[in-house]
Amino acid sequence: MPLSPNERPLYEVKANLFKGLAHPLRIRILELLSASPEVSVAVLQEETGLANPHLSQHLAVLRRHRLVVSERRASHVFYRLADGRTAQLLAVARALLLGILEADGALLDEARGLPDVAGSAG
Repeated sequence: MPLSPNERPLYEVKANLFKGLAHPLRIRILELLSASPEVSVAVLQEETGLANPHLSQHLAVLRRHRLVVSERRASHVFYRLADGRTAQLLAVARALLLGILEADGALLDEARGLPDVAGSAG
């Protein structure tokens, strides 16, 4: 069923939110920001191991998708989550993924317990 003209903008905003989350290092940055009220660029650089230009690119994506906000104080820039619910989203995603991995692990254990097939290498 195609999206109605009224539905399209909301789904586009949602899709853009997930585009902002669609990189492992951006997830790491958001997790670091979730753990503190604010974090300096220097600390983000140290914790992620990213060179400044790469970190700046990831932060720009997060800003563009309104996931983080920044504040300059003298020569330092500090970042924080734009909305505290982002931390909740990350926590729910982690719990969901751990559940999936746990289920996959149980299936893998079951598969390993199946009888050998003639001619199989394992």
